[in-house]
Amino acid sequence: MLAHGGGGSRSAELTQRLFQRYLRDPLLLEMEDAARLPGAPGVPGTVFTTDSFVVRPLFFPGGDIGRLAVCGTVNDLAVMGAEPLYLSIAFIIEEGFPFAGLERILASIARACRESGARIVCADTKVVERGKADGLFINTSGIGRLAFARPVVASRARPGDVVLINGPLGLHGISVLTARGEFGLKARIRSDVAPLWGLVSGCRALDVPFMRDPTRGGLAQTLNELVLGKKFGLRLEEASLPIPKNVAAVCDLLGFDPLHVANEGKVVMVVAAADAEKALRALRRHPLGRGARRIGAITRENAGRVTMATRTGSERNVMPPAGEILPRIC
Repeated sequence: MLAHGGGGSRSAELTQRLFQRYLRDPLLLEMEDAARLPGAPGVPGTVFTTDSFVVRPLFFPGGDIGRLAVCGTVNDLAVMGAEPLYLSIAFIIEEGFPFAGLERILASIARACRESGARIVCADTKVVERGKADGLFINTSGIGRLAFARPVVASRARPGDVVLINGPLGLHGISVLTARGEFGLKARIRSDVAPLWGLVSGCRALDVPFMRDPTRGGLAQTLNELVLGKKFGLRLEEASLPIPKNVAAVCDLLGFDPLHVANEGKVVMVVAAADAEKALRALRRHPLGRGARRIGAITRENAGRVTMATRTGSERNVMPPAGEILPRIC
């Protein structure tokens, strides 16, 4: 089903019940956004990731499939604490795709590489029959160099650690949705798609046990993956969540939870309490982090669960998405 590729609980089910039965490498089974490759003692480690992009439409306010491919890949490296260095890119192009559209996408890819500092050093192109690729699909892989002072691994998170976000939630998913012209929606919400290394690198010397870019499945999926099987829980503060009014309005109209909606220029960080203010100052110095704020904390209570303290004073569970609410967003 489409939901098996949506990044929510169905995706996790497919991965655990099928793929992990056959693909058993220990590095893969860590289930991180990228693999930390073993290196020589004293040499900064290498991080390796891969991703595919099938967004519809190919162009949307704030970005396009090319920018998305570069940013999505370098961000998977960045949230592992690695400086993005090299990318590969492969294009699957449908017969009849216009050269003008392809050139526009290639120019966007080049700009995103300049912004991120990563270099595309190998590439491939395939053309398939008309009707077989919905225009254009892109696959990318990336290599980075670990640069954070301490390992960015979820197992280091502890009760008392603070949860931060660098800005407003839900922009990418709602931008792509409204760009399709469905449901009669006319809002022009710009995607937040952007490379994050310049932002997070300011926290290299701080104690940051965990970072993720909350893409498919949104913030709810990311945080539920963090606490799954752990001896700690995580509590969000509803009043602190930066959900723009136009995003909230679309979600209310269509029955979506904004915490399930994808982001492409956001990083959720778990930071040791002693370093939380330093991290906020570092994030706010960067253009992508001017809206950085604290949104919650790791708790001893409710182990393995994400909860939210609501504005009314109650507390509720924050569940991951169970299906595919927004097909083809990345």
